[in-house]
Amino acid sequence: MSDIVSYSMSGDIAVVNINSPPVNAVDQSVRAGLKQVFTELRGKNEIRAIVLACAGRTFVAGADIKEFDTGIAAPGYHEVLRLIEDSPVPVIAAVHGTALGAGTEIALCCHYRVAHEEARFGLPELSLGIIPGAGGTQRLPRLVALEVALDMMLSGKPLPAAKALEAGLVDSVVTEAVRPAAVAFARELVARGGVPRRTREQAVRGAEQAAELFAAKRVQVARTMRNRQSPLALLDAVQAAVEKPFDEGLQVESALSAQLEQATESRALRHLFHAEREVRKIPGLAADVKPRPVTRVGIVGAGTMGGGIAMCFANAGIAVTILDTSQANLDRGLATIGKNYERSVTRGSLKPEQRDQRLGLITPTLDYEALGSADVIIEAVFENMALKKQIFVTLDAVAKPGAILGTNTSTLDIDEIADVTGRAADVIGLHFFSPPMSCACSKSSNAARPRPTSWSRRWRSPGRSRRPAWSPRSAMASSAIA
Repeated sequence: MSDIVSYSMSGDIAVVNINSPPVNAVDQSVRAGLKQVFTELRGKNEIRAIVLACAGRTFVAGADIKEFDTGIAAPGYHEVLRLIEDSPVPVIAAVHGTALGAGTEIALCCHYRVAHEEARFGLPELSLGIIPGAGGTQRLPRLVALEVALDMMLSGKPLPAAKALEAGLVDSVVTEAVRPAAVAFARELVARGGVPRRTREQAVRGAEQAAELFAAKRVQVARTMRNRQSPLALLDAVQAAVEKPFDEGLQVESALSAQLEQATESRALRHLFHAEREVRKIPGLAADVKPRPVTRVGIVGAGTMGGGIAMCFANAGIAVTILDTSQANLDRGLATIGKNYERSVTRGSLKPEQRDQRLGLITPTLDYEALGSADVIIEAVFENMALKKQIFVTLDAVAKPGAILGTNTSTLDIDEIADVTGRAADVIGLHFFSPPMSCACSKSSNAARPRPTSWSRRWRSPGRSRRPAWSPRSAMASSAIA
């Protein structure tokens, strides 16, 4: 057995473990490990069931994107997934975190699925200009209704565990640790004589409505995804699942997938994928630099922008003190924040207790001294240099040593603002698109931080020093909230 894929025994239940941090992506080593382990397990007659689980913070969260350029080395996806699906004893996927792309396709080829309540399933391949190419287009509509399967793949949006249970994608949702829960599920399954339930052997659900459904989806794609090849190829692949036997449909999927991988659309979107991750790195910043801790934030200005920025931080679980010059402005700003959260509750995207918790993190004030304990203070007033300078003189006087002072500006010279303080290296430029709450990160187990839409990099005017508006020290500070 390899270090990446191994198994242990829990009585007569084999527990296969994928350990390829940070996201257990299915690269060649993972596929080779799965092939080796499942081949070995087939020869052990004492095994009654197999649980497939992952170490770390998530189930398999995708594939190795680099293989689209280098080629997929043996063993291939179909060989490994067919080996899992062909297991003579039931295979139960124990899913926590996110099962995305190849992760969902692995779960689909298992015979049963147990998910933690916070797990999510998704097939977001269209965002890379490709389609699920490891059987996803053929297996998913055999587990969930055809319309649900198409919506999942066309939107790319992950399906929460509760919705996945309702749709038929998972068999059990648990609140406790998923691995022991899946072992218990396996024991109960064996006790009642449960056998492998191979997804490929099931009929497509909702096939009788396929003609009108595909017609409607093609109209939708033509309207909302113009000039794109991959959505149309996706519909062709899923239509093959409806019209052809599984193996023939799989051949259609494979052929379409191979064409898309080298098409301009996919190559461009893969470039964008890598570029977006590259720009998060700050040039010249040493790898061992540690971000400053951010537990409390101050906001100057309770208008639309300031209130929205306050919501960004509250959404991430960070306490916020929001300041304005009058009680009327504060009351108006807090009322707007309350209405925004109430709208989310009405739509069902936020629970009432979550609304109350986030509102409880926002404290109004008229006193600059109340910002003295903040780790980050963001000025969010209108674009007036004199006003911003006046505010930063005051912030310089009240902010604690090491606090990050941010100005939310699109056009003004950040160096000029920083020069009125005695801590220019701690002054950064931020730019939030309006409304800023749309830029907020969802809260996660890692305490997601709000992410400004962009970092301003203003240079001094000709004849002055050519240092960036934020120095490496300033960049270090910015990384604490990026």
